[in-house]
Amino acid sequence: MERRSLGSAALAVGAVGLGCMPMNWAYSASQQRGDRALRTVHAALDAGVRLLDTADMYGPFTNELLVGRALKGRRSDAFVSTKCGLLVGDQHIVANGRPGYVRRACDASLRRLQTDVIDLYQLHRPDPEVPVEETWGAMADLVTAGKVRALGLCAVGARASRRPGSRMYDETIRQLERVQQVFPVSAVEAELSVWSPEALESLLPWCSARGVGLLAAMPLGSGFLTGTLTPGQGFEPDDLRARHPRFTAEMMAANQPVVVGLRRVAERHGATAAQVALAWVLRQGPHVVPVPGAKRERWAVENAGAAGLRLTDRDLAEIARLPAARGSWD
Repeated sequence: MERRSLGSAALAVGAVGLGCMPMNWAYSASQQRGDRALRTVHAALDAGVRLLDTADMYGPFTNELLVGRALKGRRSDAFVSTKCGLLVGDQHIVANGRPGYVRRACDASLRRLQTDVIDLYQLHRPDPEVPVEETWGAMADLVTAGKVRALGLCAVGARASRRPGSRMYDETIRQLERVQQVFPVSAVEAELSVWSPEALESLLPWCSARGVGLLAAMPLGSGFLTGTLTPGQGFEPDDLRARHPRFTAEMMAANQPVVVGLRRVAERHGATAAQVALAWVLRQGPHVVPVPGAKRERWAVENAGAAGLRLTDRDLAEIARLPAARGSWD
């Protein structure tokens, strides 16, 4: 497997990562069990997954604790990415980019993850009250101190709020240009999937031109592109999809042609729609690593198998002709 440098860390390229958030936060609480989550992480590692992506806000804190338990005795098998910069309260989330907080947050993450170094430390969201350079400088100090190997930034898309005529990731690129002057950016995490390809317009070219990795979040469209969800099925109240504009019964029905197209390609390869969706992400460039979430062992193993699926030019052309996904923001 090809490997490339992210600072002094190594990230597997041409492979699929594992987003750990759904295991105990934001998705279907009734399906979240600690023992199942531990088995899922172990199954993913056994299947060749190396990147594990989490954050201190997931839970909050419980997701990092889960990853720490899962990696006991297996730390060398994993490339661990976690995030700081967001605090979860009752019914609200606030940003905190103060340098002192960043240092404390890192130490707390190290304890929960039961490790002495974080491979990739990402800024979840810049604090509007703190210059992003100050936050990034504190994160760079963590690299100097040997607590972190490389730094990353999570991109903000904000379809509904962007200004007319602007591209979705213009603000993120401005932030990247600023922090790049302080310390090198090793990776950017942003949504990228067949039904949300906006990162291809400007963000991925920015990353590719600078050798920066792109961690593709939600590459399976929060489960929709797997073809396992039924329009109108409903979601548990604490499931973020219950409030997502693409998961109303009307929009799920309207976007079924996207899933049908992925299944058509999958049938030619003896694969699943999910594997085709992930293989499409992998084909977007050598610096792109899809990070799908998974709550069960079989899904984690199935997702890992997408790394061996080689889409043809015919497949890619067929996927390119699929209708653009719709949502209530359209």
